[in-house]
Amino acid sequence: MIVNRREWIKNTSLAVSAAVLPSSGETADRVGSLKGRIHKSVKGGQKKGESVEAFFLRLKALGFDGVESGNHHHAADYFAATKKTGIMVHGLVGGWHWHTRLSSADPEVRKKAAKLLEQSIRNVRTLGGSSLLLVPGKVTGANETHDHVWNRSVEIIEDSLPLASQLGVRILVETVWNGFCESPEKFREYIDVFNSPWLGAYFDIGNMQKFAPAEEWIRTLGDRTVKLDIKDWGKKRGFCRLGEGDVNWEKVREALNDVGFNGWATREGRDKDLQDTSSLIDELLIG
Repeated sequence: MIVNRREWIKNTSLAVSAAVLPSSGETADRVGSLKGRIHKSVKGGQKKGESVEAFFLRLKALGFDGVESGNHHHAADYFAATKKTGIMVHGLVGGWHWHTRLSSADPEVRKKAAKLLEQSIRNVRTLGGSSLLLVPGKVTGANETHDHVWNRSVEIIEDSLPLASQLGVRILVETVWNGFCESPEKFREYIDVFNSPWLGAYFDIGNMQKFAPAEEWIRTLGDRTVKLDIKDWGKKRGFCRLGEGDVNWEKVREALNDVGFNGWATREGRDKDLQDTSSLIDELLIG
């Protein structure tokens, strides 16, 4: 039996909802909180000369649940450190997607991108993660228009979905400044083209504040959002310390509650230090 994305999410959401809905006895200060529904993570932060185990122990002490990696070559070290600390590598970032684009006008480059996509899906499985963060291309001009990015990336990604399904890895398209799908409605339409539970949205809270309020994106995307990147951005400050940009974190939290979000949220960027980041995520996002 073939299950499409909407049916799969509906069925799994029922089970999740039963676990996360507050009981009638909970106190008022819990209203709007995402405690227990956000798995707190960072991208990077390992100090020079610091072992993976020491890094994971430091993250655990600061209240993090995991990391997102751009490197699968140290999988054995990650596994060992996870076993000792409980800190997980929840996903992989496909950094190659900028220079070997799925949307390239060169068919040979697209062929290489398709191979890299499949290899990255396998690498996620090697790490024990659940997702691959993917940028589908970039609008660069007449030979790489919005339609080109859409059509070329859809063709390649669709071909990779059987492997993603087989290995249990979700391909999550990130919202970035690449000239592509810069409105919530257009991005929703792109995600829906695939109609697959193995393709979802990796919503970056700060990235898209430039085009529309983050809470509007969250509500429009609904259950299509599987994971979050945590950033802040402001018209005057650009990307900045959490809480110092234009993101309205209370409205973001309300929107995430409204759509029933439950999953990983990863800080991309830097605050004063990791302790500062942990405290800010607790205060602004989890509530």
